[in-house]
Amino acid sequence: MTAPHDAIRVTGAHENNLKGVSLTIPKHKLTVFAGLSGSGKSSLVFDTIAAESRRLINETYSSFVQGFMPSMSRPDVDRLEGITTAITVDQEQLGANVRSTVGTATDATAMLRVLYSRVAEPNAGGPGAYSFNVPSVSGGGVLTDAKGKKKVVKDYKRTGGMCPECEGTGRASTFNVDEVVDTSKSLDDGAITVPGYKPGSWQLRAYAESGLYPADTPVADFTDEQRHALLFAEPRKMDYLGFNSTYEGLIPKLSKSLLSKDKEGLHKAMREFVERAVTTGTCPSCGGTRLAPHALASKINGKNIAELCAMEVGDLASWFDAIDAPSVAPLVAAIRDTLAHFVTIGLGYLTLDRPTSTLSGGEAQRIKMIRHLGSALTDVTYVFDEPTAGLHPDDIERMNTLLLELRDKGNTVLVVEHKAQTIEIADHVVELGPGAGADGGSVVFAGTVDELKAAQTLTGRHLHDSYRLKPDEECRAGNGVIEVRGASANNLDSVDVDIPRGVLVAITGVAGSGKSSLLAALPLDDHTVWVDQSHISGSRRSNPATYTGALDAIRKAFAKENGVKPALFSPNSEGACPHCKGAGVVYVDLGIMQGIDVVCEVCEGKRFDDAVLGYTFGGRTIAEVLDMPAAEAREFFSAKDHKVAAATRISGYLVDVGLGYIRLGQPLTTLSGGERQRLKLASHLNDKATLYVLDEPTTGLHAADSATLVALCDRLVDSGASVIVVEHNPAVVTRADHIIDLGPGAGSAGGRVVAQGTPSQVAGAASSVTGKYLRKFTGR
Repeated sequence: MTAPHDAIRVTGAHENNLKGVSLTIPKHKLTVFAGLSGSGKSSLVFDTIAAESRRLINETYSSFVQGFMPSMSRPDVDRLEGITTAITVDQEQLGANVRSTVGTATDATAMLRVLYSRVAEPNAGGPGAYSFNVPSVSGGGVLTDAKGKKKVVKDYKRTGGMCPECEGTGRASTFNVDEVVDTSKSLDDGAITVPGYKPGSWQLRAYAESGLYPADTPVADFTDEQRHALLFAEPRKMDYLGFNSTYEGLIPKLSKSLLSKDKEGLHKAMREFVERAVTTGTCPSCGGTRLAPHALASKINGKNIAELCAMEVGDLASWFDAIDAPSVAPLVAAIRDTLAHFVTIGLGYLTLDRPTSTLSGGEAQRIKMIRHLGSALTDVTYVFDEPTAGLHPDDIERMNTLLLELRDKGNTVLVVEHKAQTIEIADHVVELGPGAGADGGSVVFAGTVDELKAAQTLTGRHLHDSYRLKPDEECRAGNGVIEVRGASANNLDSVDVDIPRGVLVAITGVAGSGKSSLLAALPLDDHTVWVDQSHISGSRRSNPATYTGALDAIRKAFAKENGVKPALFSPNSEGACPHCKGAGVVYVDLGIMQGIDVVCEVCEGKRFDDAVLGYTFGGRTIAEVLDMPAAEAREFFSAKDHKVAAATRISGYLVDVGLGYIRLGQPLTTLSGGERQRLKLASHLNDKATLYVLDEPTTGLHAADSATLVALCDRLVDSGASVIVVEHNPAVVTRADHIIDLGPGAGSAGGRVVAQGTPSQVAGAASSVTGKYLRKFTGR
């Protein structure tokens, strides 16, 4: 019998598709939550347990502070007991801020800045002098302290490390002069091609009537001095156009007015001009290091801080072994520990200056883990969302070690996972199901791994899976090749490889071996469909019907049947419920208490006006149709008396990718990561594509779902297409026709083709890490 405070107790959880789930989760143990995609794992772990923990912590702050915090409603659960502080480590991107790097996200760069401010020669100043986020400023004036006393400061100066040219981004955008000015024309004839600078306009007259150059002479005939005055002149006070105004060269004027703005916020003509005329490259001043000259001149053992950040973390850790600085010994030890965590977690191939926006979901999640590995916190609940996503089986073993280390520090570790390698190390396993969507949401098993193996649940049966390599005689021969020559992006070592057409090709290798870089080197055309791991952005109003385009055909069918406008059948347009504006819920502000979303009492969550629900198609209202699972919708729209070909086809695609259970009107915000990935693939199956490039399409999929995806890939190949997948999943790799294995390691230790051929040929390659695991998984 578990002691009262030794477990997390959930009673009556109804979040999303959960059906009154009640269970007990042991504390200070590693518990894995398994089950099909969409079975309710994330709803239980993230949307119920972790969400309630965050909400309760937020309530400990004052009402004033809570007013500045995100509003969180109470999860739909009857009772939760024994929860502790929850730290969520998910696969969300770390952010696309141009200034965010691997080093800044892990505080490694911050520690390096402190180190350089203490021992580097020549010393540039404090830590801010080595930061590309801190500009140098100087000035003078009067400072007022907290007590109101004024102090005259004649010379205020702060030394920052930001490159003044690129403002710390490492990239500089410049205008292509040939796209801005047509030198064959005069200004009067419209030489300036910028939208709004038409002959006779005020913008053009500011230059044509400046008197600094002739307006009726082709720009090509200008003297060097005249050309410089038109394009690059520094701001100066002038008397022209009847006003005392400031004249400035065309290029710096455009740079100030356009380059600082979001391109998407410009009107169409100006946006097209910027896309055509602006080129972005490495900053010529700092060479892409983002730093000012004084920061680059300051060195330790012959290297400046930018050179250290450009080194692979594994090499940087070795470099620090030679550092002997007694005055900052604790700081050096902390840096060494952080770098060691990178290597242990399998990210030794990264560099600290790598932008976080370029990391995969799996890499981003492991970056977040680094902060927690050295944390002094104990007795907290760590919640992981598929920490093995994007990991080679060799990397999964390292990840398992880290999860166990967190548990052994006295923490409770909750992991949503599909991989058998991680499920088998759990102290406790909870499986949700038995199906997905409306067929899931129940606990079908809770117990130890040995008990799971003996149980006849879906996950229990798949733990016994022994994969079978596709025999050489079954492997398709292909019809031609896609040639890649001299691929050298990132860590690729001038790779030459022929990728067969008309077959299923798997590109394998440990994380960081160069797989995605090789994909980027593929020659693509208009007949290529690329499905990557980028997230689908969508609000509560977005759903599978709107994302795939099925709703357009459905609205037209309803409109034609009833003789009304299609706009009536959109909850985001004229047919919306007037009370909730088509959202289906109404936000209720409870003042100092937590605001909540309440189902609209007028439309009862159906999102449509009552008048619209009076119209039917095939005996169903629009709300009833959008509440159909995709599998049911396919049957409904294929019926002879109410046939809608486009809706039938798109619903069929959803079924083909294993999403037959999701409702057409289900908000995208309720879909799991694996479901969104497959939804993206389904939306492209209608394309007339000859090449499909899929980047880890089984991410977030249960073993049973993976088999469905492999079958889909086989059908695409049989229909004449070529399919290239980056994969680690043995369910896909063992069924490929051709494997290209990159490695042997990550970063500089990878970037080469170590084995290629049929699954049997790669499994027999002694130098291939993938081959080693193929032999292990197939019992060879």
